[in-house]
Amino acid sequence: MTRGRFITLEGGEGAGKTTAMRTISEWLSRKGREVVITREPGGTAAAERIRELLLDPETGTLTPMSELLLMFAARQENLAGVIRPALSAGTDVVCDRFTDASRAYQGAGRQLGDAAVEALADLVHPDLRPDLTLLLDVPVALGMERIRGREGGPDRMEQSRPDFLERVRQAYLRQAEREPDRFVVIDASRPLPDVSAAIETALEAKWS
Repeated sequence: MTRGRFITLEGGEGAGKTTAMRTISEWLSRKGREVVITREPGGTAAAERIRELLLDPETGTLTPMSELLLMFAARQENLAGVIRPALSAGTDVVCDRFTDASRAYQGAGRQLGDAAVEALADLVHPDLRPDLTLLLDVPVALGMERIRGREGGPDRMEQSRPDFLERVRQAYLRQAEREPDRFVVIDASRPLPDVSAAIETALEAKWS
């Protein structure tokens, strides 16, 4: 059986990933593909508990290494419980964030560097990388403006300082430059219909 397609969606805070996930899923369904949607951190009951810890503002400060290890603990659960079984069954998987997020948020944003992130990636999923990564790029100021309008207020990551979020954004863009065969950068500052159209264009170019 042919392995399913593994598509990841990345981007900083306020990039509009929820709408983009729906666009990707609907495009795949129209093409007759079976689709599983998941997210990181999260995807399984245990990983969702880790997500609550990581994103709850009441968690307070974590050391960067603790944050990274928790992210990869959740990732391992998501891989074992959702991603790998679906791909093996020939089902496409669309994941809201994956290891590129750890490269950007913990490696660059928290200034841990590349070595720890890559060591954990090699341990947890040495045989797996996304077939396509869509990076929703939005200026930090605009992303934060969008977050301020949300019900419930910002989560622990969204409360980060602008300099942290700018390091995250630039790390994502550098990663996209390094892997142009895998990444497509989408200008997420545009109106939602334009962003959705750009996502569909990228999917058509990859799997037309």
